[in-house]
Amino acid sequence: MRLGVLDIGSNTGHLLVVDAHGGAPPLPASSFKRPLRLAEHLDAAGAVGADGIEALTAFTAEALVVAEEKGCEGMLAFATSAVRDATNSDAVLRHVRERTGVDIGVLSGEDEARLTFLAVRRWFGWSAGRLAVFDIGGGSLEIAAGSEEAPDVAWSLPLGAARLARTHLTGGAVDEDTVRALRRQVRAEIARDAGQLLRAGRPDRAAATSKTFRSLARICGAAPSADGLLVARSLPLDALREWLPKLAAMEPAELAGLPGVSASRAHQIVPGALVAEACMDIFDLAALEICPWALREGVILERLDALSVLDAQ
Repeated sequence: MRLGVLDIGSNTGHLLVVDAHGGAPPLPASSFKRPLRLAEHLDAAGAVGADGIEALTAFTAEALVVAEEKGCEGMLAFATSAVRDATNSDAVLRHVRERTGVDIGVLSGEDEARLTFLAVRRWFGWSAGRLAVFDIGGGSLEIAAGSEEAPDVAWSLPLGAARLARTHLTGGAVDEDTVRALRRQVRAEIARDAGQLLRAGRPDRAAATSKTFRSLARICGAAPSADGLLVARSLPLDALREWLPKLAAMEPAELAGLPGVSASRAHQIVPGALVAEACMDIFDLAALEICPWALREGVILERLDALSVLDAQ
């Protein structure tokens, strides 16, 4: 089966075309993406502005054409934090549906964490034991943990890298007072519910997904993406701590010149690094393993599981 997965994230719209069937890993066949930066198109009232709505609508129409050209039998479309939290979310999705015919569902923060956890569990397998998963998106941070395919704890926090950049940074190098204030806020929000994960005991394995974590790992010395998915990569806490003051002192152009960092996301690196550092410190993790599978793969895997059950009946 060839499926299109349309992921409307807070930073990027991404259509992933995969060949998939039960019992096999989803095989990427094509990828089409556009920078939407919806988290930064919100007005003072928290609504997606006209430019953001038009950008989303145009991208969805383009993605539909690409999916048809690639021979997709169906398309799974979903949106995450930026659309979920927008005060005009229903109006945005109605506009897209009326203009393109594509019905985009909105994932709750808990579902986003749960589906990402499913993907990471399938990637590492049962040998991972009790697994903790962290995902820094553009609009939110997802945390989940458990010993089975469904996590026993899963929650979402408004600590996405784009959101924090928009609300706390003005561009350019970041002064020490700003870093200290942002660090304090991030840690307080994560620590508030940390007991949900910690009460069940230390995880046997801890993993991270998302572009932010991948970029930070690359900055700290992980292998480049060109080396392939199967190369082990990690983000060590000690290395990240050494890099943090250097990152805060850099201008956006300098950040964009670092390995693994794109110009469009350079301004998100410092807040993303503060969130990553807080996750590892608060949950007493010396490092996070980088998992190449994330939310999109989780959505595909859940769909395949449902089809397998129907076939069995």
